[in-house]
Amino acid sequence: MRTLIITAAALVAAAPAAGADLNLERLFESPSLNGATPRLPKLSPDGRLATLLRNRADDKDRYDLWAVDTSTGASRMLVDSARIGSGAEVSEEEKMRRERARIAGTKGITSYEWAPDGKTILVPIDGDLYLADLAGTVRRMTETSGTEIDAKVSATGRFLSFTRDQNLYVLDIADGTERQLTKDGGGALSWGAAEFVAQEELNRDTGYWWSPDDLHLAVARVDESKVKVVTRTAIGADGTKTFEQRYPAAGTPNATVELYVMTPDGGGRVKVDLGKDPDFYLARVDWSADGKVLLVQRLSRDQKKLDLLHVDPVTGRSNVLASENSRAWINLNHNLKPLKDGSFLWSSERSGFPHLYRWKAGEWTQLTRGDWAVEEVVGVDERARRVYFTGTAETPLEQQLYWVGIDRPGSPARLTESGWWNNATIDKDATRAIIFRSSPAQPEQVFVADMTGKRLTWIEENKLDPTHPYAPYLNSHVAPVFGTIKAKDGSDLYYRLFSPPREPGRRYPVFVDVYGGPHGQKVTRSWSKDLARHQYLVDRGWIVMTLDGRGTNRRGVQFESQIYRAMGGVEVEDQLSGVEWLKRQEFVDPARLAVMGWSYGGYMVLKLLEAAPGVFAAGAAVAPVTKWEYYDTAYTERYLGNPATDPAPYRRSNALDDAGKIEDPLLVMHGMADDNVVFENTTALIAKLQTEKKPFEMMVYPGAAHAIAGEGPQTHVWRTIENFLERTVKAKP
Repeated sequence: MRTLIITAAALVAAAPAAGADLNLERLFESPSLNGATPRLPKLSPDGRLATLLRNRADDKDRYDLWAVDTSTGASRMLVDSARIGSGAEVSEEEKMRRERARIAGTKGITSYEWAPDGKTILVPIDGDLYLADLAGTVRRMTETSGTEIDAKVSATGRFLSFTRDQNLYVLDIADGTERQLTKDGGGALSWGAAEFVAQEELNRDTGYWWSPDDLHLAVARVDESKVKVVTRTAIGADGTKTFEQRYPAAGTPNATVELYVMTPDGGGRVKVDLGKDPDFYLARVDWSADGKVLLVQRLSRDQKKLDLLHVDPVTGRSNVLASENSRAWINLNHNLKPLKDGSFLWSSERSGFPHLYRWKAGEWTQLTRGDWAVEEVVGVDERARRVYFTGTAETPLEQQLYWVGIDRPGSPARLTESGWWNNATIDKDATRAIIFRSSPAQPEQVFVADMTGKRLTWIEENKLDPTHPYAPYLNSHVAPVFGTIKAKDGSDLYYRLFSPPREPGRRYPVFVDVYGGPHGQKVTRSWSKDLARHQYLVDRGWIVMTLDGRGTNRRGVQFESQIYRAMGGVEVEDQLSGVEWLKRQEFVDPARLAVMGWSYGGYMVLKLLEAAPGVFAAGAAVAPVTKWEYYDTAYTERYLGNPATDPAPYRRSNALDDAGKIEDPLLVMHGMADDNVVFENTTALIAKLQTEKKPFEMMVYPGAAHAIAGEGPQTHVWRTIENFLERTVKAKP
């Protein structure tokens, strides 16, 4: 076992003389304990300004648009959401888009976009669109009863585009003339929108794409008439609403997606040849640098084959440029970057780990290599012939910013400091970078850097000084311990452990915080969203353990794909290996182990209690998946296959059949308007447990979606969990 201790000496030194333990209510109150938490940092086209959405000190969920001078660091509010917004309720479609983007519950400005000329910024607020200039003057562009969705400024800055009532519109910014490009959208048919599974599971949140010269748009036409209609019941405190929602459950038909190319007035419409088999996923769409070629990524229904299509936008004819194949599944990314010379950058897992390649005239050149993961291409400098990307070359616990040569690739050059988890965004010409980083000892900071990684100015230093919201609690702050244990196949499994100051001879209860699902890495050297909550539990005498088992990301294809057609297998085994390690520690009370998880983590709680009765003193499952046939096609079939042709993996993986084996105290919680892990998952579990005569406890949240968002509901969730575990675990002799 290898162990690394990260010291919090700097935190303790900065702490006020009179410290305090966290209380549960403070975890969810304003201002955020994480300090200022800016969203969507972007650089202006000329690199002179950095913009971001910043939440208010008195309302952590309301965001305004701010601008920071990258030379001086001077900041100012550019658009005040409280002054501009009408407060009108957005459409159900927009609410669902925000749920897909994991920003449900946010208020004010939730997105924005720079015009390519750098003179204005597009700002959607409360369902309408505004253009703000750099002096803060705001021009209203739409005023309708409908919600304008997925708005964009075209590449040359001449047009403003958006979807409304399932059709695509283009507005001339100069004179305000609005033109409706499509007419037949409505009901099961939509233009320019990403269908449910594209947003939720494929990380594609748009359905139309401007060419670089503004001469064409590529537009998706989505026909959901074959998708099963389900009645989603949103049970709220003031009554029950029902929504007829087309939801493609595993094994059922998906939407039929076509792609067309048209001019900005809707004319010259050409259908793109996407192949003879209509049962595929439109994964990605990009334009070549000169706008003469459309590059389309077509993913097979079983997600084992990804084709890159070269499309003539004039005729719609296509041919396959490249293909990726997998025995399990293809992990999509956004790393295709067309270059001016007609070549392009590409990301592939063909070596066993995701790495960068360059395609030129049919030849591939590998740019990065090794047993580590390239995560995201964040910028390209075609003059210096460099590509900038985030990755984990040193350790999967830290994400860093690197560059590598396009023409003469060598070892990647790291630009960010070790000991941190970093993300980055870079301007179009790669002159400036915005770095946002955090560590277990420092909440997220955001700064502007040059292309050597040197910090030029802070956007949000978020310094842990006496004025920081977390300052009163620094005296009891503890540093996590990181280490590894061995899985049964010999793999290293990384864990993170928080512990109160331990007294010799005393044994402590353990709170196991589990997720365990695909793309679910939780153990990182960062100030994670769970950190303050874990510190709260430590203050109350808990040891908190998190472990990333097989199936999680950034560890390579072999490590990740072991859950293929076998969910609820090795990831459960690995968590139990973690428990075995815990029970061997002299400071752990083996009779007082609790496990808690949300979503896939809730599923894992059920599977753990079923697999190992008596190992845990109790478990709390929030919004658990219990039967994978209830979940959507793209996610579930990726990992378990199609139940219509092979139902066996679904039978093995569900959490219902063995529910009768649960002997330990169980708390089940769920939002009653959850449209992600639908409430039927929990009602099916309730029925099964009652049939098996198994006692359990339950708490439901009227009107709440998957996140059960909001200060009051979140406080109630964790108070309920805490009270349950105090009775069933901590009070246990």
